[in-house]
Formats: sequence, C-alpha cells, structure tokens
Amino acid sequence: MKKLSLLLCCCLAHMLSFGQVAQSGLSIIPEPVKTTRLAGQFLLPKSVIVEAGSQPELTPVTSYLKKKLITAPGSSVIIKSVAPTASIRLVLNKTADATIGTEGYMLSVKAKKIVIKANDAAGLFYGVQTLMQLLPADIESAQLVKNVKWTVPCVEITDYPRFAWRGLMFDVARHFFTKAEVKQYIDAMVKYKLNLLHLHLTDDEGWRVEIKSLPKLTSVGAYNVKKVGQFGTFTPPAADEPRTYGGFYTQDDIRELVQYAKDRFVNILPEIDVPGHSLAAVVAYPELSCTPGADKYVVNSGEPFMNWDGPHNTAIVDNTLCPANENVYTFLDKVVTEVAQLFPFAYIHMGGDECAKNFWEQSDAIKALMVKEGLKTQQEVQSYFEKRLEKIVESKGKKFMGWDEIIEGGLGPNAAVMSWRGIKGGIEAAKQGHEVVMSPTTFTYLDYMQSDRVNETHIYASLRLSKSYEFEPVPDSVDAKLIKGGQGNLWTEQVYNIRQAEYMTWPRGMAIAESVWSPKEKKSWHYFFGKVEKQFDRFNAAETKYAPSAYDPSFNAIRNADGTLKITLTNEVDGLDTYYSFDNSFPDNFYPKYTQPIDAPKDATTLRVITYRGKKPIGRMVTMPLSELSSRIK
Repeated sequence: MKKLSLLLCCCLAHMLSFGQVAQSGLSIIPEPVKTTRLAGQFLLPKSVIVEAGSQPELTPVTSYLKKKLITAPGSSVIIKSVAPTASIRLVLNKTADATIGTEGYMLSVKAKKIVIKANDAAGLFYGVQTLMQLLPADIESAQLVKNVKWTVPCVEITDYPRFAWRGLMFDVARHFFTKAEVKQYIDAMVKYKLNLLHLHLTDDEGWRVEIKSLPKLTSVGAYNVKKVGQFGTFTPPAADEPRTYGGFYTQDDIRELVQYAKDRFVNILPEIDVPGHSLAAVVAYPELSCTPGADKYVVNSGEPFMNWDGPHNTAIVDNTLCPANENVYTFLDKVVTEVAQLFPFAYIHMGGDECAKNFWEQSDAIKALMVKEGLKTQQEVQSYFEKRLEKIVESKGKKFMGWDEIIEGGLGPNAAVMSWRGIKGGIEAAKQGHEVVMSPTTFTYLDYMQSDRVNETHIYASLRLSKSYEFEPVPDSVDAKLIKGGQGNLWTEQVYNIRQAEYMTWPRGMAIAESVWSPKEKKSWHYFFGKVEKQFDRFNAAETKYAPSAYDPSFNAIRNADGTLKITLTNEVDGLDTYYSFDNSFPDNFYPKYTQPIDAPKDATTLRVITYRGKKPIGRMVTMPLSELSSRIK
C-alpha cells in the first residue's frame, strides 16, 4: 500500500510539474533549467538602447542582437557601455556565478526592461537566443515585417547546459557545400545553442580543404562527375565525362568560416578521414596506396565501389592509405600541420571508420609490417596506423579523435572516441578512461529517413523525431565525466543541396539540442513536440526548410488467411485523426477515419492516408502501394 501511495504521489507530482511547464505558454528549445512566468509583457520600443560593457568579447553578441532587432522589427538600435535608460542590458558578472558556468545565463524580462547576465560572452549570446524565441516568430524574417506587436512575455529564466559538446556533423565531402551554405547551416544551429560544427572534409568523393604543400589533393581530388539519382547505384562515368563537379575551401575560406563560427560561439572540428574513405587522396597521390594500379583510380562519383554485405565491408577498389608505407606518415604530417594551423579547436578528428582490409590482406608490404611489428590481425594493423597518427596530431599541439573502430585493435594512450555504432564503443572507451562523444546511429543519424520510405529520399534506415528525442548521451555504466556530450551526424550521400540538408536536420536537430543542453528530468516528448510546432513558424519566417514528417503515420501490415492485408497505422503525434482511401482517390476528413486495423479490399492496389487536427489537414498526403506493404511482410 505504501508503494502504491508513493507511486500515486510521484505520478501526481510529475503531472503537476508538466502542467506548470505547459501552462507557461513558452516554446523555448532547448528547455531551460528553470523558468518562472510573470504577469505582463515587455513591448519592444521603436528606439532601442542596449547597455553592454566595452569588452571586445561582447562585440559579437551586441552585433548579433542589433542586427536581429533592426532587420524584422525595424527598430533603431544604439549600443552604449553605460546607459541608465537602456531597455535591454547585457551584463558580464564581476564575480562569477558558479551555478551557471561559462555558457549559462540569467534572463529577466520585466515590463520596462530586459536584463541578461552571464559569466562569459557565450552565456550572453545564449541568453539572446532565448530572447529571440520569446519574441514573435517574425523576428526570424530577413526582411522588415510590419503590423507585428513586438512583445516579450515577462519571465525569469536561469539556464545552463548539461554538456559542453553540443554538435552537428555536416558532411561536405560527398557533395560540396559552399562557404555561404556552411554559414547558413551555422546560423540555424546556434538558435538552439549548438556550439560544435564537425566538418567532414575528406572522403572517397572529394577532398575539400586546401593543403598548400599537397596541391593535387584539391586540383585532382576535389572533383568528380556530376550524377543525379540514387547515390551509390550510378553507372561508372565514361572516361570523357567532365570531372568538374565539386569544389574545395581555400585556406582563406577556412579562416573566414572559423571566424564566422567563433563570432557565434561555435567551434569547428575538422575531420580528415583516414585510413579508409581515402580514395580522393589516393587518386591525387597513388603512391600512398598498398595496391598496384592505384594510378588508374578515379574520384568516386556515386558508383558502387564497396561491398557492404556481411560482417566486414570489402572494397572493390582500394580506398585506403597504406599503413606499411612511410611516405603515408610524411603525407599525414604535412596534412595535419596545415589543418592544425587553420583550425584553433583543440581536437582534430582523423576518421578511422569503415576501413576495408581485403586489399591489405593481399599486400606483401602489410605482411612484412605485421611480422616486423608483431601484429596478428588487420585490426592491429589499423591500430598501429592510428597510434602513429595520434603522435603526429599531438606533435602539432592537438588532441586526437576517431570513430569507434579505432578501439578494435587497441586504443592509443590519449585517443578520444566518437561512438557511432550504437553506444557500445563509447562505453568500452570510457571504461578504459578515454574521453567520449556520443553520436549513435540509433538516435542521431540525420541522413536516415524521417518517415516511411514512400515519402522520403530512400536510404537503408529510418529515424523518427520521437526516437531522436530519446537520445541520452550518458550510459548508466560509465563515469559521466568522460562523456563530453553528443552530436547529430548528417551524411550527405543522398543530400545534394542545402535545402535538403536543412530538411534532414530540422526538427531532429532540435531534439538532439534539447538532449545535450537541458536537464534529463526536464524532457517530455509531448511538450517538446508542442514547442517544435511553434518553431515551425520561426522556420517559415526564416525561410529555412524543415521536415513535417512527424505528422506522417507509420505503416505495418500482416497477411490475412485469405491473402489480403491487415494494415495498422500509428501516429507519432497525439491528437491527430487519420483518414484513408483504397479507391485511388485522395482522402480528406469526410473519408473513413482510421480507428482500428483495416483490411485492404481484395483488388485494391493503393492506400492513401492523410492526418488532420480537427478540421485542418496537417500531414502530407501519403500514397502507399499495397505491393510495397506486401513486400515488407516476412
């Protein structure tokens, strides 16, 4: 009885807590640590005076705030170091508040004044991001917006991040994204207090960063043949097809991006992916390969070149650097030297994932290396390579990081691990005392389909928004201090342009942002999605693309005794009604409403569904061939 009473009390407390949050009417992502809603509102004046100290580190914050208040509201904004009549004050604490740390802030909105306090400029910047989310959605417009009442609800907020590493990985190697597009991606991520942009700069399809001492990496390795369709299934390009698709960032471009990110309190983590995923480098410098004939290789354009079936992937062409070749380490020393000079962030990510070893198994040079170094397996060969590479990285004053495959043959002494094949690798690395960043496919792979494959660009796996929101970076069995944080990863094999990159990132990027910023106990899927819907208005104002996939139902089918299908539809979002048709017409809310599993008519070929909230269509029209459902039944 005591247990039952305790359970009821806990449930009631949770319901009250959730109700208090929901009743605040605020839609801040990520959810702040503490929010107290007050009566009244602040009305943004036409002439805004902002008081901020004269410290140089505040300039990016005041510049950002000034631009936002001028652009859509059309206010005039004056920044002063001392202004008793200021309507907005940005205050750096003279004595640090240990509660909020370096990135936290305290935001106070009263009817006549807004005050943001922080220990560091980063905290003020994040306070400004919260302030932007309290203003009407049109604050995100790039043009002047008239007839909007620019009000902010009165509130007291104390907020600080759970993790210091809050990232997104952007693969700019499979398809090249311009400097302006990378800036656009940064602009979207900082709104949700994400502070780490992991740039995947090299792969089989292109080398994207200028290395002055190795010019062929970009003159040869940055370009392939433009193809459109299902990446990975293309026919091999003909010899006379122009290799003009791609591009690279000059070192000046990189410096500009680093500064742009720094002004928004974002670090850029560069990734040079070796020893696998290195075809672009091998094409530029064939002598880096273990395999004769590498001089005939070409940069991949999306044609098949790997076999992914079975427990270990094998290569059709050798896309690896040769661990037995001393010239490889000279090459890598040159690359890392220049990369370390370009990127001030403490870490360099050196890849290490999906390294096919079938060509190594045939190499006399590798066999000799194994005898010389006492290496028993190909995993130990890669470990030998990684440990030497770690020393090169550390010799440049940087910390070495790699994907979780680097664990397999034995970790180097100081290697940090990015765990992507689930969380198992991260757990193993942490138990060995190594730093870990969690980015498991199960929650954070943003290239995965967001709803049914009949409605999405096809890839081999799905990841719905609610599943992303379940992301928890710290497993129960490890020292939480070794988990630096987490990130989402956007691989771009099937992402050809920035609009699709945005579509794949948002709103799942918001789910990841809340998982790495907000207290674990503050997370609530139902409340979160209500906030997401409010954020959609902001994306519309900003003209940033996002996926409405959460409104699409999931499909499941079994076969009846007579061979027809029994179909179950499941909505990810509560409060939606689903209407359907089998007669090839397009349903609306006057059609049959789904209430229980439905039997497909014997001769029907197509099921169409659409979701409504009340009388308003909210989901996309989904057309599901019954042959497709039938093919999924095992």
